[in-house]
Amino acid sequence: MLPYANRPSADAIVTAVPGLAPYARPAVVLHPTERAPALHDSSIAGPMLWPADEPWPHCSVPDEREPSGLPPVAMIPVVQVFRRDAPGDWWPGDADVFQLLWCPNTHWDPPPPQADGNPVVEIRWRRAADLSGDPLRPPAPVRQEDEDYGFSPVPHTLTPVPLTDFPDPQELPDDIAKDLDRLVAETGGDNGADVITRVAGCKFGGWPTWHVAAPLDVRCRACDASMRLLFTVASDHGTGITVGRWGDLRVFGCPVGTGHGYEIDVHG
Repeated sequence: MLPYANRPSADAIVTAVPGLAPYARPAVVLHPTERAPALHDSSIAGPMLWPADEPWPHCSVPDEREPSGLPPVAMIPVVQVFRRDAPGDWWPGDADVFQLLWCPNTHWDPPPPQADGNPVVEIRWRRAADLSGDPLRPPAPVRQEDEDYGFSPVPHTLTPVPLTDFPDPQELPDDIAKDLDRLVAETGGDNGADVITRVAGCKFGGWPTWHVAAPLDVRCRACDASMRLLFTVASDHGTGITVGRWGDLRVFGCPVGTGHGYEIDVHG
């Protein structure tokens, strides 16, 4: 069964807590399935479409295994998602392929906008029509954390689950948060799981998780605008991904556009 199959509809949630309506955000959870992905599948650690004339990205940021950062480390494919599987206003222009790669090493005090103590991330937006139909075999990293460390994902296909997400109660006025807490308790089943707010998993859009700290307002370094959650890479037993203390690597984007860059944050 796909996650959130028994989750109340967005209409039912807002009917129960009307004050939530202004806080509703679209999201697409990308549920991993252990199946070898093909080139044109949305996937974790699957083959990536890549321009024939574009060099594969390498990371020369100092890492835990080599303080000099040299020789540079080939990044590894983490996520490739096609627009058809996750339509939304997070796609810039006519891009229809999203790619996230990272250096599979721990980096302490990396330059902005990277997250401390985690992989260094690169993002690409592509047009499938501009890319070669031939699979690319990326170079192997010259060094990386052990495979079971959590930075070397296992190939999975991704199944989209569109839904409407709602924020952590801490981000809401007290009266709305109280009503929301009651609804979460009523719908959480025997284990009290929250299936309504900051939905978990690999996802586009929605609201960020805040496991051990109060919610933060992530600001754009270029214009100081409040950034919104763009994409989440979640820790997951099946995919073998572990970031933070079994947390999430989140990519925040500026509402002005991709030209202002991103903020990479790991919470867990």
